[in-house]
Amino acid sequence: MSSGVEGDVAKMELGDEQLVTPWNVVANSNTGIDYDKLIVQFGSQKIGTELIDRFEKLTGRKAHHFIRRGIFFSHREFEKILDRYEQKKPFYLYTGRGPSSDALHVGHLIPFIFTKWLQEVFNVPLVIQLTDDEKFLWKDLTVEKTLAMAKENIKDIIACGFDPDKTFIFSDFQFLGQCPEFYRNVARIQRQVTFNQVKGIFGFGGSDCIGKIAFPAIQAAPALSNSFPFIFGEQKDVACLIPCGIDQDPFFRMTRDVAPKLGHPKPCLLHSVFFPALQGIQTKMSASDPNSSIFLTDTDKQIKSKVNKYAFSGGGATVEEHKEKGGNCDVDVSFQYLRFFLEDDDALEKIRKDYTSGELLTGYLKKDLIELLQKMVKTHQTARATVTDEVIAKFTSPRSLKF
Repeated sequence: MSSGVEGDVAKMELGDEQLVTPWNVVANSNTGIDYDKLIVQFGSQKIGTELIDRFEKLTGRKAHHFIRRGIFFSHREFEKILDRYEQKKPFYLYTGRGPSSDALHVGHLIPFIFTKWLQEVFNVPLVIQLTDDEKFLWKDLTVEKTLAMAKENIKDIIACGFDPDKTFIFSDFQFLGQCPEFYRNVARIQRQVTFNQVKGIFGFGGSDCIGKIAFPAIQAAPALSNSFPFIFGEQKDVACLIPCGIDQDPFFRMTRDVAPKLGHPKPCLLHSVFFPALQGIQTKMSASDPNSSIFLTDTDKQIKSKVNKYAFSGGGATVEEHKEKGGNCDVDVSFQYLRFFLEDDDALEKIRKDYTSGELLTGYLKKDLIELLQKMVKTHQTARATVTDEVIAKFTSPRSLKF
């Protein structure tokens, strides 16, 4: 089936081996998602050495360890953003969060950690969308509950350290009634996409409510600069860079097809891998399963208990077997979490070598992870405690941003 949308993957199932949609991620292989296959299926490009070298040369900054380690692994026309940066032409960042729980887990931090770094490197404005309307449509939640979760999630996002002079955060339920220009772009996008196209991209069926079918245009609209007249005025030529999980790509394949028809540049994307559940790398960490996740509200004791009890081990069945055959870092969840959060490349490489050789036992690997997560979560909790209603209002008020 072809819908005419760039890189369309009608059902997004890759054989019987894995399933990747904006709402479901499962791999049947014990090695997890095959990202090379996903790049081919989605029609994106791998982030290669040449692109990284150009980024470092232009910015004078070493690439983030998320890029160096392949955590952000795929892109759509990131080179065009680098062109604009080199030419001193304006662009902005856009990322988001679907509020499905009162507290974020550590996997939710990945796009925000990376986006904050991009904002600092490029010195550009950022818009962050809370899709509380999406969660209302897809989950058994009331409007009031999704609004409340969005507010709690905004506190966690602000605690990541974004610059309030360059960052606008909004929830769909709150903002669509405040900004007629935003809704006008939603309507323009909706008129450009047929039901057959949206069915082909997202797999919607006859029993899905019409709200689901209409929603993708709402997630697309922030990629059009004049959706935010208080930031960009009527400018339609300000490019957009979207750091996001690869599962969100279908929304923006659709957006990239529509944007030029409306006189806007195609949004560019940087895709991240999934943050694995404690139980293994076959699926991503989920807020709906507390035992699969390390939440930002967890205590030191809870973090220690969850890692020790649930974190899948790539080590040997016995100490003797482990020392003889070594551990498998590719499937060991504790090592994979360190790959995300341990910034010291040399320290990570030593852990990898010692664990692979069998010198480092699983218990000690888990101990290293527990200490890192406890420190990281405690630092976040301290920052979050300073986020008052006044601070939230500063970030969420429609206003001009410095750029």
